[in-house]
Formats: sequence, structure tokens, C-alpha cells
Amino acid sequence: MAAASRRRSRSRIAVATTVAVIGLTAGLATGCDAVDKAIDCVQTADTIADSVTGLQQAVENAANDPTQTDQSLNSIEKDLAKIGDKTDNADVNKAVDSLEKAVDNVRTAVKNGDNTPDISPVTDAAGELTKVCTS
Repeated sequence: MAAASRRRSRSRIAVATTVAVIGLTAGLATGCDAVDKAIDCVQTADTIADSVTGLQQAVENAANDPTQTDQSLNSIEKDLAKIGDKTDNADVNKAVDSLEKAVDNVRTAVKNGDNTPDISPVTDAAGELTKVCTS
């Protein structure tokens, strides 16, 4: 249990850091390409942060309601599809694809009976989005 708690704590920190960096990057971006990329990232940041937070809460509450994790994963997938529709930025789309893969991996772990899957790949993929926004 202690390891899972530390892992969730690190995940929360990673998500908070990701959102903060994306917000700062959007405010400091200059040039047309940079502004377009920052706008794409800002649109993505709110959705992803909420989705990852929802997933974290669902995993934490899986003992009380195991369907929450599945509902959260469905929500993330729906949000990622919307994000992909909003941008034509190849780098942002690649980051979204990485997030989709991470979500798929969590879904597979849950289907295989893991009620408290490691969601760090999801937060790591969100970190990749941060790199895309700051490059």
C-alpha cells in the first residue's frame, strides 16, 4: 500500500507540474508557429489535467467502485479524440497518440484484474506533451 500511495503522490505532482509548465509556456510563446503550438497545448492542458486527475481518483476509489476506473478511461479517450480533432499540429498529435497508448495500457491492466494499475505512464505521456509545448 505504501508504494501505491507514493506512486499516486508522484503522479499528482507530475500532473500539477505538467499543467503549470504548459500554462507558463503558453504565456511566453512568441512567433506564429509558437503561438499556434501554445494554443494547441493550452486547449489540451485543461482537458488532460482534468482527465488524469479523474483517473487518479478512480484508481484510488477502485475498492469502493471499480467501475469508476473504466468510466474515467472512457472519458480520457473521448477527450483525446476531441483534442485530436482540434489541432493539426503534428507534435501535439504525436503527444496525444502517446497518451492514448498509455490509457490503453492502463485499460489492459484493469481488464487483466489489476484494480490499482500504475498510471505513471499516463502522467509521463502528459509530461511529453509539456516537452512538445516548450520546444
